[in-house]
Amino acid sequence: MTNPIKNQAEILEKMEIEQLNPMQTQAISAIESSTKVLILSPTGTGKTLAYLLPLIDRIDPDIESTQLLILVPARELAIQIEQVIRNMGTGYKVNAVYGGRSGSKEKIELTHAPTILVGTPGRVADHIRRSRVNLKTIKNLVIDEYDKSLEVGFEKEMKEILAALPNPERKVLTSATQKGQIPKFIKFGDAVCLDFLESSTPALELSWIKSSADPSDTLLDVLNSLGDKRGIIFFNIKNTLNRMSELLYNQHIDHTCFYGGMEQVERERSLIQFRNSSQRILLATDLAARGIDIPELDYIIHYEMPSREEEFIHRNGRTARMNAGGSAFCLRGVEDRVPIYAQEIKSIEVERSVGIPKNQWRTLFISGGRRDKISKGDIVGLLIKKGGLNSDELGMIELKTDCAYVAVSYTKANQTCHRVNNQRLKKKKVRVYLLATL
Repeated sequence: MTNPIKNQAEILEKMEIEQLNPMQTQAISAIESSTKVLILSPTGTGKTLAYLLPLIDRIDPDIESTQLLILVPARELAIQIEQVIRNMGTGYKVNAVYGGRSGSKEKIELTHAPTILVGTPGRVADHIRRSRVNLKTIKNLVIDEYDKSLEVGFEKEMKEILAALPNPERKVLTSATQKGQIPKFIKFGDAVCLDFLESSTPALELSWIKSSADPSDTLLDVLNSLGDKRGIIFFNIKNTLNRMSELLYNQHIDHTCFYGGMEQVERERSLIQFRNSSQRILLATDLAARGIDIPELDYIIHYEMPSREEEFIHRNGRTARMNAGGSAFCLRGVEDRVPIYAQEIKSIEVERSVGIPKNQWRTLFISGGRRDKISKGDIVGLLIKKGGLNSDELGMIELKTDCAYVAVSYTKANQTCHRVNNQRLKKKKVRVYLLATL
């Protein structure tokens, strides 16, 4: 392990964060002084960093075993948190474990115990049963989006994990919504509760858009009126999502998709392209309503209204975050029933415009990553020196364990890909190709 960075100021500087928000400041103080802390704060307000900073401070660099366990309801959140920890540059080993990836690969990774283990309750419980995790050294426990883990059916595994932990010194629970009683098996009595749900009043504009014809035509009108803005279109079921994806494809409107029926690698690549602006429109089910890492959005569209107000709130929480403005549009057919929770929303007319401009970026896949001792600087050097790009033609770089994804200028993408494919990056000859677009 490299020398760990334990100073919070160093970590923030490395992550290029100038100042923490009030929720993060109060959460850090509470976790440092209390053994049980509940953080209630909307999606996108920085809860992950709020609990990581003080809990990483509590890690003993001389103990070569797992000291911090983070349970999450979904694989995307596990991947996101793992990446945040790597970006912090602490030097501590971190691994994410979750369903949908090779259990044997995780077994090998856990042979050298990570200091920080992030995972879904199902996969973490499985590794505990197989004695792959040293529970005795785990002194800090986080259950991120604890209510969501209960909703999706992880209660049995969560009970099993908490019963197996000898006696964690710190417990932190987070949620983006106000729920009822915390289950007794979590043993969370006398906890400090930080509630930032009511104090967070983002500038969200909610509107109904009536559709006198086919709702898909109305959707096209709305997208054309929004131009080059970035947003998510929410659907209740994947069949409708796929039908709308085909419609947008036939209309030559760039977009990507995200739903539970996709392969894990496809879902991850879809989010990467959305994050790095290779795609500005994401078609998604409620899987994307919370617990995934996506950028600030200008809007969200409810193509289909959710049955529960809670999901409606979570969807809307994807825009107008961190004091920024945003819009949420609800499409309504002539015979559609208006849910009780949405009856006070105003109706508006769609303003026509010139249409949706083409995306300015494409995403390159590079078959080398951290495991090959490759850094972001190495990738920048390759793409500029041999790929013929200028610095302003390079966008976001996401470096993974065994690969990397890079946003490059749309007009130079094919040329650059051809120039750098099969070139050496550090000591490895890498394959480079462009991710397909819909």
